[in-house]
Amino acid sequence: MAENTSNTGIGQSVRRREDVRFLTGKGQYTDDINRPGQAYGVFLRSPHARARITSIDAATALEKDGVIAVLTGADMAADGLGDLPCGWTIHSVDGEEMKLPPHPALAHDTVNYAGEPYALVVANALAEARDAAEQVVTQFEELPPVVSPGEAQADGAPELYAGIPGNTCYRWELGEKDATDAAFESAAHVTSLEFENNRMLPNAIEPRACVAEYDAATQDFTLFTTSQNPHLARLILSAFVQVAPEHRLRVVSPDVGGGFGSKIFVYAEETTCTWAARRIGRPIKWTAQRSESFLTDAHGRDHLTKAELALDGDGNFVGLRVRTVANMGAYLSTFGSAVPTILYGTLLAGQYKTPAIHVSVDAVFTNTTPVDAVRGAGRPEATYVVERLVETAARELDIDPVELRRRNFIPPDAFPYQTPVALEYDTGDYGASLDKALELAGYAEFSARKAEAHSRGKLRGLGFSCYIEACGIAPSQLAISLGAGVGLYESGEVRVNATGSVTVFTGSHSHGQGHETTFAQIVSDKLGIPFDDVEVVHGDTARSDFGLGTYGSRSAAVGGMALVEASNKVIAKGKRIAAHMLEASEEDMDFENGVFSVRDSNRQLSFGEVAFMAYVPSNYPSDLEPGLSEKAFYDPKNFTFPAGSHICEVEIDPDTGVVEVVNFTAVDDFGIVINPMIVEGQVHGGVSFGIGQALMEHSRYDDTGQLITGSFLDYCLPRADDMPPMQVDLTTTPCTHNTLGVKGCGEAGAIGAPAAVMNAVTDALSIRDMNMPATAEKVWRAARGED
Repeated sequence: MAENTSNTGIGQSVRRREDVRFLTGKGQYTDDINRPGQAYGVFLRSPHARARITSIDAATALEKDGVIAVLTGADMAADGLGDLPCGWTIHSVDGEEMKLPPHPALAHDTVNYAGEPYALVVANALAEARDAAEQVVTQFEELPPVVSPGEAQADGAPELYAGIPGNTCYRWELGEKDATDAAFESAAHVTSLEFENNRMLPNAIEPRACVAEYDAATQDFTLFTTSQNPHLARLILSAFVQVAPEHRLRVVSPDVGGGFGSKIFVYAEETTCTWAARRIGRPIKWTAQRSESFLTDAHGRDHLTKAELALDGDGNFVGLRVRTVANMGAYLSTFGSAVPTILYGTLLAGQYKTPAIHVSVDAVFTNTTPVDAVRGAGRPEATYVVERLVETAARELDIDPVELRRRNFIPPDAFPYQTPVALEYDTGDYGASLDKALELAGYAEFSARKAEAHSRGKLRGLGFSCYIEACGIAPSQLAISLGAGVGLYESGEVRVNATGSVTVFTGSHSHGQGHETTFAQIVSDKLGIPFDDVEVVHGDTARSDFGLGTYGSRSAAVGGMALVEASNKVIAKGKRIAAHMLEASEEDMDFENGVFSVRDSNRQLSFGEVAFMAYVPSNYPSDLEPGLSEKAFYDPKNFTFPAGSHICEVEIDPDTGVVEVVNFTAVDDFGIVINPMIVEGQVHGGVSFGIGQALMEHSRYDDTGQLITGSFLDYCLPRADDMPPMQVDLTTTPCTHNTLGVKGCGEAGAIGAPAAVMNAVTDALSIRDMNMPATAEKVWRAARGED
């Protein structure tokens, strides 16, 4: 066996092995999968934001060639299927449990947002299903909708659900209100802002899809689907919706073309197709059209916030007060309730030692698409609140925004640091990240660049954002106490083959992150074997133990650690085998670089030799089972806390309002980095996501609840030529509670970038505030002095 090489282990920029199949067209996505006898499904969707279904006439559709069935919400209800659940229970400040309206997979009485499915047409061919869907005649009685979060609680607003007064799901608070109010009463200065955190669409490059199959002979179901967490999908479909018993349901998530959070959740379409496959006795395939993705993929953000920062006479932060109204959409999505609470309010301390913080959140229902996690999930909203306030306070007090931040950073010697909003940060050095970012951004020379731009009739601005995020929601008991429906551990299995190669099974799922590379690096490094000898398997509930999947930048810190723990068990067993073979005591065995050796001797065995003896036990401990395969479930002791400093420089043409991001600097502390190249790619992607939110993206509805940004003609995404030159670098304070020292990186750019961009835009325009997105029209009007 070849020796492990130092250029493929932890810390090395190994090229992503999965890219070979993606770049050569050999990836297998859900829409590439076809089953024998497969039929096709097309969903009928509500044209109204809120309406009562009075009748569905499918007679003409059923007479069309190739049509197999038209199945309605009433059919599903008659079969006794449960509602789509929310997996996180939030309690209001008075202790009352959140209000949870019924959420059937197919609406059968009332539709509550434009695009909500209420029937499924199944035919032999996709074109036949589409034609038949147009022949179904549905009568609706329109009802008055509630569209914006600002009007949901207004006097006289329609009550969308019986028993949910004021359309309020919960009223949640965190922090010490009295202490915070006292801080404001004694403050020398108070900065206040009111803003909207604009609603976003996830826009993964691959639309959602599923292929559902039922085997009548075995009574087994197989669901191929675009999921970030197939085990969780199986649990929800079996235990809650009751489509099938868990042991009869296999969920396979093959190659997935991006998720950004939107593929965490269990949706109506895969639920309905799985149920319908048994009804008709044939596999059913459904792939979303892009217009369906706009209408029905969970949206993100959509907060209305009033925030205040109190400072003493020396510019020290003494209090933060935040009041947010969060739009949940028409229903509670799988984790929607946790985003504006556990993932938002707990991050409002930011990087600062503010002693008193209080946040209150009202979550409200509207007749819009359900809102849930989109890249960052609560953390971008929290960072935006904090960093816009800090920048504005610096301008009001005429203090350098760098100096104001430094004055209020949590110092390195204060860790572990207990914040006023529940979290305990384990480690960090925020000043180091900011110092490096300032150098890379050329901060000292900015005034010269600003003057040069002015000579050309352009406006230059510089903006800062010093963010922190919490990754790998943990530990499980804490998460459950805060309302999570399941523990948030992760599983891993390291299966050593007789020849010494290894197959790794993980409950995490890769949909662009590069797990097949980074997880192989971890195990290769740990076991001292060649990188190419490690295969990584994920995305199939029939092949791996229960796992929670990929979200919240948890894969390395939780999924990677499960593989470390499983590898430790392999090494421990290998030591017993090697000790027996070398006639030494187990306590005298060492393992390093793929070699088991007897301490203070030249007796040794390679990893491959021990693996072979584990399966061909001619000389083997009598009290030890053959084989060398170990599993582990890793439950982290705490969140991890990546943090960093982002600096954005913009140039504005006042005659057109066009904003050009001319430079972006990101210096992040992700702890120990497994693969620097992949991490840099994640930062670039995250920053582009954040720039998109700040300058372009906004999911908007009209007064009747119709989505008016329902295509790429109306919803603007950043393109390659919108992206600036980026300086990306790292500082490192290893995580103290996992042995890898990793923290997480996938969402950092999306968290830090929006505030940095908007701080730069408002600096260039010399204005106090502007709501995202800073479109050319808004900027042009601001440059002219218009409101």
